[in-house]
Amino acid sequence: MTLLFAVYVLVWPVLTLAVLVVICRAVARDRRSAREEERELV
Repeated sequence: MTLLFAVYVLVWPVLTLAVLVVICRAVARDRRSAREEERELV
């Protein structure tokens, strides 16, 4: 039971990191696109 609880608790940081990576990649892609089109990001 302790192992199951530990795995459950440790999954959340991994999921959070995955979401952060996806968001950062999307922002980087949008920034690159805006720079190529000579427009502002916001």
